[in-house]
Amino acid sequence: MISSERIPNNVNLSSDKRLQRALEYWQPKDLQWWREMGPQGFQDYHQVYLRTATSVDPKGWAHFEYVKLPDYRWGIFLAEPEHDRRIGFGQFKGQAAWQEVPGEFRNPLRRLIVTQGDTEPASVEQQRMLGACCPSMYDLRNLFQVNVEEGRHLWAMVYLLHSYFGRDGRDEAEELLERQSGNHDKPRMLEAFNAPIETWLDFFAFTMFTDRDGKSQLLSLSESSLDPLSRTTRFMLTEESHHMFVGDTGLGRIIERTCELMKESGFSEDVRKVGGIDLPVIQRHINFWFSLSLDLHGGEVSSNAANYFTNGLKGRAEEDKHQDDHILAEGVYMLDSVDEDGRPSRQEVPMRNALNEVLRDWYVEDCRSGIDRWNKKIASHGIDFCFELPDRKFHRDIGVFKGLYFDPSGHRISEEEWVRRHDEWLPSAVDKAYLKSLQAKPVFERGKFANYIAPPLRGVNQRPIDFEYVRTEA
Repeated sequence: MISSERIPNNVNLSSDKRLQRALEYWQPKDLQWWREMGPQGFQDYHQVYLRTATSVDPKGWAHFEYVKLPDYRWGIFLAEPEHDRRIGFGQFKGQAAWQEVPGEFRNPLRRLIVTQGDTEPASVEQQRMLGACCPSMYDLRNLFQVNVEEGRHLWAMVYLLHSYFGRDGRDEAEELLERQSGNHDKPRMLEAFNAPIETWLDFFAFTMFTDRDGKSQLLSLSESSLDPLSRTTRFMLTEESHHMFVGDTGLGRIIERTCELMKESGFSEDVRKVGGIDLPVIQRHINFWFSLSLDLHGGEVSSNAANYFTNGLKGRAEEDKHQDDHILAEGVYMLDSVDEDGRPSRQEVPMRNALNEVLRDWYVEDCRSGIDRWNKKIASHGIDFCFELPDRKFHRDIGVFKGLYFDPSGHRISEEEWVRRHDEWLPSAVDKAYLKSLQAKPVFERGKFANYIAPPLRGVNQRPIDFEYVRTEA
């Protein structure tokens, strides 16, 4: 069970007074950050029907109650330990998992944890203004569930930094609250977490595609030889699945409503005339957030990725499903690249050095399943339109395709053509202005939904769709 101490936890925090004092010193700074950079306008006079863990088993993990956002049970929750867990990959394969950080791997492990930790508060900051333009109370509640869980994931990484990295870790934990998404002087570490999220279409695309990158990264870290990191990320994954559900179903509901409006208007593609979101603008948002999320996996050829794997710090997503020796001393990967003249080419790379691309392969296929579902939905309405994932060379700012220009089909184009046509492929200022006009009036009435989005098939935790998901106090 999770203790009811000042910092909820299942790691027996009270037995380590020094660590407990350090985290209690950090806690009010975190709450101040939440009040300043968390959901605006919903901190003091609203109670939200939230899932908040009382234990890490399935029943305790899925506990629901009304909570004021600043009173949410942020804390330290690790998955239950595996008996006699063994390292599953790299040069230490078969040895006992580590319970402490080996000195020689202190810096790279800290780097992995800080990079993951920096993404968690960043997404809260990106989404902080969305409550004021919500399409329904159901969606408002889901936004807040995502936000508080990202806040708890920050706690998960801060616990590791404080517990295993001494003063360096404490300093890094402080800096996680000092950087801000989109801040000119101290931005977040990864570019996708500095992009503004001002519309609900952006929010759903972010939780569909960028949080799915979070899933792939957490799956990789859950394989880590450092057992506390593995257990921490395994529990985080149980919460991350809800974030992707919000994105997948949110986009699906917008697509459903667009199809309904197209049918009602005689299959007119100009659904903006009746207050809908046209399919091409949805495709442009898919292009944007998918391509930004591809960059989050890092460069195609990476000595860091090779070292992380070789030394057992970070494995492949679902490592046990790979049908090789899990050491990869001899394997190679055929990489799509470009030659010195910028022409497409194929390059043979040692498998360990191509592990970012292996993870990207996994991610692309995981995203494709959502595209297939949405296309089936469109086809069921008799509409001739198909969404596509853009080619992985499109709109890239990291790796071998950085500085080159490709259309969404992967064809090389000139910079001039990119400048002339990029509004065909990525959200334009006109798109953003229209989307903001749709959400200018929020929907706070129970059971009601904005015109541009369909209701969900079912409510949260077997509650009805018109349940009072957010209460306003007098």
